[in-house]
Amino acid sequence: MTTATRTARHPSTLATLWRSTVGKKAVMAVSGLAMLLYLVAHMLGNLKVFFGPEDINGYAAWLRTLGQPFLGHEWFLWIARVGLLAAVLLHGVAAYQLSRRDRAARPARYAHRRRRASYATRTMRWGGVILALFLVWHILDLTTLTVNPNAEHGKPYQNIVASFGTWYGCGIYIVAMLAVGLHVRHGFWSAAQTLGANNARRDRALKLTANGLALLLTVGFLSVPVAVMTGVVS
Repeated sequence: MTTATRTARHPSTLATLWRSTVGKKAVMAVSGLAMLLYLVAHMLGNLKVFFGPEDINGYAAWLRTLGQPFLGHEWFLWIARVGLLAAVLLHGVAAYQLSRRDRAARPARYAHRRRRASYATRTMRWGGVILALFLVWHILDLTTLTVNPNAEHGKPYQNIVASFGTWYGCGIYIVAMLAVGLHVRHGFWSAAQTLGANNARRDRALKLTANGLALLLTVGFLSVPVAVMTGVVS
């Protein structure tokens, strides 16, 4: 028997894990937590806009040199982007496949029993779609600057003010950040259940943590466009 034949007959542990429902839920939980950490760091970086152009522009320049001389110029940013993209793709694919698997296995007579979960399920599903579309817009707006009205490389402060100085830039961002809050609220609790972190004594604390994180991120991210719209940041 050749090695190729043995491999075909005996899938790897990772492949077996990925094909299982439990494995897909674990992938969603871990990738979701990785994205949550990124969101917290990204929000804190965004809040530097309140300290003026020099502060946030200097922060952006520092990110490009992070890890030098071991890493090259902007290597850290590209490593982070690739890692984030991988987390987003794994999260989205696992969510889609779990949704299809759930629908295929759902008997029609149990449909009325699942109405309680329909709100959270719809929120996560449509929230995920909104965030995926927003991610494309956000990259074009503030990373590649393709659609940004200012488009000055290395000057995030000016680009942020230009983007949120338009009604559509603010509108897109506000809708997306509300979706982030709802997604984090439901997702954090689901991830805790999947990873076995919840129990009768921890449930209250985990729910408070989920609500607190969702509120913190929503308010933190929305404070920037609101500040631009009101002239606090200009």
